[in-house]
Amino acid sequence: MGLKADSWIRKKAKNEEMIEPFCEEQVAEGVVSFGLSSYGYDIRVSNEFKIFTNINSTVVDPKNFDNMNVVDFKGEVAIIPPNSFALARTIEYFKIPRDVLAICLGKSTYARCGIIVNVTPFEPEFEGHITIEISNTTPLPAKIYANEGIAQVLFLEGDETCEVSYKDKQGKYQAQRGITLPRILKNS
Repeated sequence: MGLKADSWIRKKAKNEEMIEPFCEEQVAEGVVSFGLSSYGYDIRVSNEFKIFTNINSTVVDPKNFDNMNVVDFKGEVAIIPPNSFALARTIEYFKIPRDVLAICLGKSTYARCGIIVNVTPFEPEFEGHITIEISNTTPLPAKIYANEGIAQVLFLEGDETCEVSYKDKQGKYQAQRGITLPRILKNS
């Protein structure tokens, strides 16, 4: 399994629409950097956020998520309360090839401020916006800048093509658009 370089990422983005929109160069002046890097792609966070709140005193239950747990916010700068959490989405829409797994890691600019980004791996043949989990681990409010970099995606090409892809499994987050809250598959 090999880590893929900028030339491979560019080719897949242009020829197979793996990343849309695609920024061919790393943009860094005056912003948290985003775009193509040497061995990855720095994704941008959109201006849509779901910020967790305790106003309604509900319980966070991944099997039965209550929308009252979050407040919707749209804007150029989101403020994440101290020791709190928000969901956001990428600007980019991804179409992962069948023989590729992508791993996403938070950017050091945010990590050095106590802001931790978590994203689960992008499985083979996953398609959609990426829902981003953002934790403010500090005792202070934290700013997240919309339309700027939030994390870096690394692409790993498998030595073999998988037998069953995320698309084959009809994954519950396949073709998601916008911020997608937790889902549990129900018995039919």
